[in-house]
Amino acid sequence: MIDRRRFVRGSGGALVSASLASVSVPHVAWAADAPLRIATVKFGSLSWVLETIKVEGLDKKSGLTLEIVEVPSNQAGPVALLSNGADVIVSDWTWAMRQRAVGEKLKFSPYSSALGAVVVPEQSAIKTLADLEGKSLGVAGSNIDKSWLLLRAYSKKKLGRDIAEIANTSYGAAPLLAEEIRSGRIDAVLNFWTFTARLEGSGFRSILTVADIMKDLGVDPVPSLVGFIWKEGYEALNASKVHTLLAIVDEANQILLTSDMAWDRLRPLVKPGSDAEMKSIMVHYRAGIPKTWGADQMKSAEKLMQILVGAGDAELMGHDTSFDARLFRNAAS
Repeated sequence: MIDRRRFVRGSGGALVSASLASVSVPHVAWAADAPLRIATVKFGSLSWVLETIKVEGLDKKSGLTLEIVEVPSNQAGPVALLSNGADVIVSDWTWAMRQRAVGEKLKFSPYSSALGAVVVPEQSAIKTLADLEGKSLGVAGSNIDKSWLLLRAYSKKKLGRDIAEIANTSYGAAPLLAEEIRSGRIDAVLNFWTFTARLEGSGFRSILTVADIMKDLGVDPVPSLVGFIWKEGYEALNASKVHTLLAIVDEANQILLTSDMAWDRLRPLVKPGSDAEMKSIMVHYRAGIPKTWGADQMKSAEKLMQILVGAGDAELMGHDTSFDARLFRNAAS
């Protein structure tokens, strides 16, 4: 059975301090007979997986009761977790690494390795990164978004110059920037994978993917950046629930990997603008289904963290944050 409810916090909640989180007490919902509460944005890709689990009855077959905690944005998920408003969220492991460094013992398991790209109109004269000189470039998120930091590191290596200094850069919400490039108000956009897929499915092309950037910077194989995150304290009392959740997510992903019919059921959630856009989203999602996390992925993750901190992500992660392999559920594999 899947129950749904909403979790609402003010915008300032995203800045909940780790010190407050570390002293919060386990919620009564950690009881053995309580449902597993998982936070999701209503129309985000996780909602597609959860809908597949529901339609296929994977939760009932496994005996796991899920409670869907709907949050208004990806930034609200961490707030829900730290304040015990949810048991499991999907977020970046780099954020979780910082939380471990300040005392909040979190665990991570890969959810997706899908990444965005630099996208331009199909007929654009822009072919390479160097062609962005003097052009308008929209960046989804902020000036410390991880894809942007990686692009800057890549441009310094390839061009000997910082893309932030040669392109006319603006920052904004992913859907807004997608509309900006559709309307011709910007020349290129660095956007997240879902919006990259939608653009590619409607007459745009990628000139450089974040995955290729990572590989060129020595991060190969490309590790999943986004995954399921929960508290060690929760798992200590509910290990079977966590294990079962990850298992049925894997089952749902196998269905989404092989069944186009399963995607047809998801159209009301995906809301594609066309069949071509839907196909592009399917292709990107399937390519991002994570493989086994092993020693090579662990080394890549550590390398990626070094690059991000060096490129400016220390503002979020903190200079004193060291790589802690214990964050990763599969650290021993």
